[in-house]
Amino acid sequence: MASISRDEVAHLARLARIDLDDAELDHLAGQVEGILDHVARIQGVAADDVPPMSHPVPLTNVMREDVARPGLTTEQALAGAPAAEDDRFRVPRILGEEA
Repeated sequence: MASISRDEVAHLARLARIDLDDAELDHLAGQVEGILDHVARIQGVAADDVPPMSHPVPLTNVMREDVARPGLTTEQALAGAPAAEDDRFRVPRILGEEA
């Protein structure tokens, strides 16, 4: 049976940069322990004769034929844009000068 200690939960919280107080660490350690117990039980049920699956119901991907259709011209696409430059949409800078 897998187990995780309160200190390991605290370590994971530090790695994830999540600030947890003592009460939250105690609470989460118990919850993680419960999750690991459930995973261990599920792994125990799976036998070698049970094939791995992603979904219990067989699914078939429905595809349509890929047919090229005419699209907008550059001028039509940029007609409603608030700003354009060199046949492209002009957008406000969101990153610093170092980008």
